[in-house]
Amino acid sequence: MELFTPDFGLIFWMFVSFAILFVILWRWGWPAIMKGVSDRADLIDKGVEYAQNAKEQLDHAREEADKHIADARRQQAEMLREADKMKSQIIEEARNEARQAAKKEMDAARASIEQERKAAQDQFRNEVSSFALDIAQKVVRNQLKEDKAQEQLVSSLLDDMEKKN
Repeated sequence: MELFTPDFGLIFWMFVSFAILFVILWRWGWPAIMKGVSDRADLIDKGVEYAQNAKEQLDHAREEADKHIADARRQQAEMLREADKMKSQIIEEARNEARQAAKKEMDAARASIEQERKAAQDQFRNEVSSFALDIAQKVVRNQLKEDKAQEQLVSSLLDDMEKKN
């Protein structure tokens, strides 16, 4: 039972050793522990601050990225609109050029047709007049075989000349 009932000397020396240990810890140990806890708290605060800064930077970077993406999409849409305008303009220019070329071809064809028509008319007239002269020559020869008809023709030509003068 001696373990459960300590005597006064044991309690006294235990108290003295506890007091010495307490003073040593209070003088040198407690400040070191508090300094370590304070340093650890500062480190945690700095880590939290760094994490907040990193989160803010990440949010800012996301906003910037969203702005850049929106700007790129706007530029893409503008480029597509400009390309569509250019496409329409090129198609319209090509149509106009095709119309002009077709008009030139049609005008050239009409001029060529007109020239060929005039040439055919001239050739037809020449052939008709040649046939008419051949026929008239044959008719006149047949009629002028007689002397009386020749005299009549000469006198009528002379009368016509006198009327004109």
